[in-house]
Amino acid sequence: MALFRKSEVIIAVILLIAMIVIGLINPAFWQLDNLFSLLRSNVIIGIMALGVLLVMISGGIDVSFPAFAVAAMYLTVKGMIFFGHDGVILPFAAAATMGVLFGCLNAFFVYTFRMIPLIVTLGTGSMVRGFLLGVVGTSMININKMPDALIDFGKLEIISLTKADGTTFGLTAMILIYVGLAIALHLVLRHTMIGRSVYALGGAPEAAARVGFDTRKTIFFVYCVAGMLAGFAGLLHSGMIWLANPRDFVGLELDVIAAVVLGGASIFGGRGSVVGTMLGVFMLVMVKNSLIIMHVDTTWQRVVVGIVIVIATAATAWRDRKRRV
Repeated sequence: MALFRKSEVIIAVILLIAMIVIGLINPAFWQLDNLFSLLRSNVIIGIMALGVLLVMISGGIDVSFPAFAVAAMYLTVKGMIFFGHDGVILPFAAAATMGVLFGCLNAFFVYTFRMIPLIVTLGTGSMVRGFLLGVVGTSMININKMPDALIDFGKLEIISLTKADGTTFGLTAMILIYVGLAIALHLVLRHTMIGRSVYALGGAPEAAARVGFDTRKTIFFVYCVAGMLAGFAGLLHSGMIWLANPRDFVGLELDVIAAVVLGGASIFGGRGSVVGTMLGVFMLVMVKNSLIIMHVDTTWQRVVVGIVIVIATAATAWRDRKRRV
């Protein structure tokens, strides 16, 4: 069937099977509070994954987004405290704008000097994180100093339920933001000229330029949007966990890239989808969540993520090679 040739369908089937198997091994997986926690864990990594997806479709790679996210988050929270700002719209706009500026730096080096994106993003990420820790500071902002408006925003829930023992749990409203951003990116990629240019650039850069696509505009769009999503996700993360730690997100790039590749995006560019990425994020988070439920040591979680990256990348390379034959 043609339906089962689509990456998203295959991933969805594998995800469903994995959920059934995990549920049989540990029935606690199907408890509503665990499922709500699972969806909550998708939000930040999912928003960042949308940006990485955009970069990968264009034929690039980005490992600087965790540094951009933590810098935008920490500087914004510091600014909110300094100015005594009691709101969330302006801070989120500021964090997203910082992300855009950081992303613009990536795009400048990638386009102007034709540098390898991996090297560029390694350098800019290291530079931004080093500046943050060396100049701004390393002190953690705890809940007692966090802006109340940001905490209240992070507490918003769609559903709130009470257990038999009196404790409450709920489904975070932040999932709506994640889904909204995903829908917006899907529409841009599938129904706009800039979206088509991203796929064209990743598929064949020279051909994309010859048919009239502005590759400079596309590269800046890709890295700036990725930076914007990272900055936004960073501040959202701070509001959801009620603290701002300048050392956050270290090593997160592996999880995010693994999720995007697991979702069917090609490491060679030109292929990938928002739906596939969201499924990949859910699968990766679900596996890590299940390992925690089964009391597997955190060091083994890194082993699992590494295996996922290798297998998913090998499968993607095999698929692309098969299609070219």
